Amino acid sequence: MTTSHDELKLRPDWNFVFSHPAHFFSFGFGAGLFPRSPGTAGTLVAFPLYWYIAPRLSDALFILLLVIAFAIGVWMCDKTGRELGVSDYGGIVWDEIVAFMLVLFFTPAGFVWQVLAFSLFRFFDIWKPEPIRHYDKTWHGGLGVMFDDILAAGYALLSLAIIKSVLT
Repeated sequence: MTTSHDELKLRPDWNFVFSHPAHFFSFGFGAGLFPRSPGTAGTLVAFPLYWYIAPRLSDALFILLLVIAFAIGVWMCDKTGRELGVSDYGGIVWDEIVAFMLVLFFTPAGFVWQVLAFSLFRFFDIWKPEPIRHYDKTWHGGLGVMFDDILAAGYALLSLAIIKSVLT
């Protein structure tokens, strides 16, 4: 979300993305450059990352990896946002990647469940019901960028749990 006091200092492109590792990861390996719906493109990046990493780690190590990815993400997203002049520029998608990998970790097995998880996460990340909207508007910098997506992940997971309980 761009607030009124934010002003884009430069138009990010591939040169910007490759100019620093923080930008490369913040932009989801380039997915954040997608011209329409970069958040959706970034969320899609979480699928292959999850499918590759999760089976190779214990559950505890995977959660630890997500905690580290979140913490580093606070710094990376803050650095990238400062250089762009917009604290939560739409192309910064590391927050979607980390949050959606968390959702996938708790999503029941199966393609249909993963598609539903994706849809719910995107719905809550875009709609931003309270308290997500509150934190999106009041928390700035890297922590604000990362935190509202964790809340969207929580809403998606709660919704999945309700749906699963109704179906079983």
